Amino acid sequence: MHIAIAGNIGSGKTTLTRLLSKNFNWEAHYEDVDTNPYLNSFYEDMQRWSFNLQIYFLNSRFRQIVQIRESGQTVVQDRTIYEDAYIFAPNLHYMNLMTTRDFENYISLFELMSSFIQPPDLLIYLRAAVPTLVNQIQKRGREYEEAIRLDYLKKLNERYEGWIKNYNLGKLLVINVDDIDIQDNPEDLAMIIEKVNAELHGLF
Repeated sequence: MHIAIAGNIGSGKTTLTRLLSKNFNWEAHYEDVDTNPYLNSFYEDMQRWSFNLQIYFLNSRFRQIVQIRESGQTVVQDRTIYEDAYIFAPNLHYMNLMTTRDFENYISLFELMSSFIQPPDLLIYLRAAVPTLVNQIQKRGREYEEAIRLDYLKKLNERYEGWIKNYNLGKLLVINVDDIDIQDNPEDLAMIIEKVNAELHGLF
């Protein structure tokens, strides 16, 4: 089974991936940020490196999905291939940080790849307001994220909401994370675990 966690930068995807993996004894697949050779360059010069970064993520996530399906294990994945194609790449194109030529090339490649993969059995979307995202980003203190602009996060949030509204590839669980703390409050985590259990094993 494939469970995927979607959400904006700083919404808590990695934390929830780790906690669900531990609770359910699922294998965790994390987003490739530590060894990504383009992230630092991208935040320093988005226009120059946007296409390279998106292609890197597309390749990385496609490989992850192939591995997930081949493993036969239940896997929880931090971020999906769809977010790159429906949120991050279009947003970079909209902001004139990716050329139309590069964007069309990227989308063509994504459409081909997505024809070979199955969507997740359950998608968990972490909905967070911009102040929550900023607070989380500052708390984790990644140097390359210090340059992220508020308008960038806001635009991404708008695209996330549009994507989730029309999501119809499988089961969907939406969690508002503004008023919960799954890291330090066991009750909040228990509530999410209960909801995940209901989605995966419930009668309806």
